[in-house]
Amino acid sequence: MLAYLRKQMTAALEARAALKTEMDGILAAPKAESRDLSDDEARTFGEKREALKSKDTEIEAFRERIADLEKDEQREQRAAEILAEHRQTGERRERVTVVSEPETYRKGGQTSYFRDLFRAQMKGDTSSIERLSRNDREVQDHVERIARGAEQALAGMEARALTTTDGAGGEFVPPLWMINDYIALARGGRVVADQVRPMGLPSGTDAISLPRVATGTAVAEQTTQNTAVQNTDATTNSVTANVTTIAGQQVVAQQLLDQSPINMDQILLADLAADYAVKADTFVINNNATNKVGLLNVSGLNAVTYTDASPTTAELYPKVADAIQQIHTGRFLPGDKIFMAPRRWAWFTAAVDTAGRPLVVPSANMPQNVLAAMGVVASEGFVGTLQGLPVYVDPNIPVNLGAGTNEDRIVILRSTDVIFFEGTPQAEAFRETKADQLSVLLRFYNYAALHASRYPKAISVIAGTGLVTPTF
Repeated sequence: MLAYLRKQMTAALEARAALKTEMDGILAAPKAESRDLSDDEARTFGEKREALKSKDTEIEAFRERIADLEKDEQREQRAAEILAEHRQTGERRERVTVVSEPETYRKGGQTSYFRDLFRAQMKGDTSSIERLSRNDREVQDHVERIARGAEQALAGMEARALTTTDGAGGEFVPPLWMINDYIALARGGRVVADQVRPMGLPSGTDAISLPRVATGTAVAEQTTQNTAVQNTDATTNSVTANVTTIAGQQVVAQQLLDQSPINMDQILLADLAADYAVKADTFVINNNATNKVGLLNVSGLNAVTYTDASPTTAELYPKVADAIQQIHTGRFLPGDKIFMAPRRWAWFTAAVDTAGRPLVVPSANMPQNVLAAMGVVASEGFVGTLQGLPVYVDPNIPVNLGAGTNEDRIVILRSTDVIFFEGTPQAEAFRETKADQLSVLLRFYNYAALHASRYPKAISVIAGTGLVTPTF
């Protein structure tokens, strides 16, 4: 939990730095021209300032939560020391006051979630069932605390990862530490999926339909008094996102679950969660099935073509501007994020002018007349800004597109218009299918749905031969 919170706070600090860079950019032109801000500039600057205040509040909430958890860890450590001093290796005696009941399954603890899952589902072991049920209640209590606003700063991410989903019965919810690790592990491999709007997946449904205004009302000048005013009826329709299942499995020896002193939970979850992260991100970026359309395949999006046999960053730069303005023109609201493959951002950072000076430099250097600003050195996630928008690199953006199967894509979007619904990961154990070899099949799965087509004009995709494999 602490590691996850610290990672979240780091991301918030990076986002704050990006906002500050954008505000400085808005002020730069008026300052250079010795004039006041225009109305549009003042309005945009005000919006950024409010966003900066909100981000400061979020960062402070993270600091307070981290401090509270550190105190909890210190109390638990002191309680463990007291137990050790009095040689109480079993249950705690009444003279030791328990301030906080430890979680049923703790990271590095002696109790194995997967072992209990196997014994409960395969052997009907009552003690294992009791521990699993107690863990479910602990997770549910955590969800309810979030719902009451106890952890508002984390509600966007954790409420999404801890919600009720469809189930076929017999499943148990993984422990809190596993879910927190699942989120932390997933973030590195699912950049785009974590930057669109997150929502918990509703239970009891295989499709999510959202209403949409197809054609709106209208007003017009009344030419003369006592004449009919404009009368145009709005029409509506809906867009549907089908719920998909993302699943994986692992076969382990029954002896490993029964006899091994090594707790395999951490190893197995890390492997399954890491691959789930990649598959969920790929689903958001490039899926192409009916009512399960990823960003690159949305019908009616803003398609910007960059065709160039000898591409340069200077020639690509106006295409980015075109993609940004098309969102503002078609959606009537601005885009807010840019996504590209790591190799494309590296191509930007490698660009130099005729004097050999880099065109993308760290924002800490207070650059002048640069193509873009480099925020942090990273292989994925937030890396800097381009034309005032934060840039995120994601290795799951395909690099084998186009006629030559060597093109990547640049995606610019208004991220709040794209909704990614996710539920709680579930786990099950089966012996029957592998009984002849004394093995147990562990299954890990989750449900998800993506709404990317509600506002097609909120998405711009730059494609073409100018985005072939770059040379350095």
